[in-house]
Amino acid sequence: MIFTVAIDGPAAAGKGTISRAVAAAFGLPHLDTGLLYRAVGALVAEGAEPAAAARALTPANLARDDLRSAAAGQAASRVAAIPEVRAALLEFQRRFARAEGGAVLDGRDIGTVICPEAEVKLYVTASPEVRARRRWLELGGDAAPLPFDRVLAEVRERDARDMGRADAPLRPAADAVILDTTELTAEEAVARAVALVAERRGC
Repeated sequence: MIFTVAIDGPAAAGKGTISRAVAAAFGLPHLDTGLLYRAVGALVAEGAEPAAAARALTPANLARDDLRSAAAGQAASRVAAIPEVRAALLEFQRRFARAEGGAVLDGRDIGTVICPEAEVKLYVTASPEVRARRRWLELGGDAAPLPFDRVLAEVRERDARDMGRADAPLRPAADAVILDTTELTAEEAVARAVALVAERRGC
């Protein structure tokens, strides 16, 4: 059986947490597609040409321990706006999405571009202020290298770049279920997503 769960949304909305939990709940493989772009961005920062870096991506590149940093997130957003990079990574993501048995993918264009035929599409969002606070706390809160105001500015800058790019802009698929996590705990958001997937799977 092929059963794809596509989970999209902006940075720090909770889609990674939700995706991992959904994958675990149903025993499905999970792909954080943002890691692909973060890895390409890291290679570009080291001097690689963007499209070449995307074509040559290896599992070792995805295992780097610096891919969760704020700098890696900004680099990912920049290279994701390059059509040649997106094209190079497209087929890999589509094969993963439609593998026998099913899969969970999270990113910014899974339901709209990578796998518009996905059986479940979720668009996870939250207010910029709440997302910035989550990211700031991840970075250490009062001990974070950036003040909250700067993190909020970066969240808004990234939203503008991701939503405004010409190629595969961030937006909900027409048939996506919107899950706003602004007022939800992580546990509540996960429960809602798992219930939706269970309903669609008929289990």
